[in-house]
Amino acid sequence: MRSQSIPQLPPRERIIDAAGTLFREQGITRVSMDAIAERAASTKMTAYRHFENKDALVLEWLEQLTDSYADVFDRLAAQYPHSPREQLLGFLEFIVNDLDGSDYRGCPFTNTLAELPEADHPARTLIQLHKQRQFARLLALCTDMALNEPEQVAQELTLLMEGAQVVAQNKGIERVGERLTEMVNRRLGS
Repeated sequence: MRSQSIPQLPPRERIIDAAGTLFREQGITRVSMDAIAERAASTKMTAYRHFENKDALVLEWLEQLTDSYADVFDRLAAQYPHSPREQLLGFLEFIVNDLDGSDYRGCPFTNTLAELPEADHPARTLIQLHKQRQFARLLALCTDMALNEPEQVAQELTLLMEGAQVVAQNKGIERVGERLTEMVNRRLGS
């Protein structure tokens, strides 16, 4: 299969894009560098010229993914500079938008953790730091909203969102995004 990436992207970006698509669709361990190169309309040699090994490519993909989550928070902060509630609900909407797709395979971070059992793998460290930063952003929003026990609320919201991603993946409950939104709004007193 030829790449579905934008042809004018440089090889390195095409490789990351192809890897990300394949990692999301099939998981990390099932995807070979050959498959990534083919999807990127490149060669395996070119892939290895840009990335020492598959672990380095996984790490780069995750770094870009964590940056995209930070960008969501930054964009919402710029869009609603004086409304932490709207920022929090905007982040919730970002999470919910992925949940109900028929091809939803779950949180890419959680899936990656499941595939990388080594406790000291750099990707695990990156994901842990990302989740801690995400929690800190939620805590800051809950604090700015002057909620009672903002840390408790931020923990509950984190558990709700993370849990919804797992439930959406295993199809245990229907309309997960809708139900998550209702639960968060109820918790925020909306």
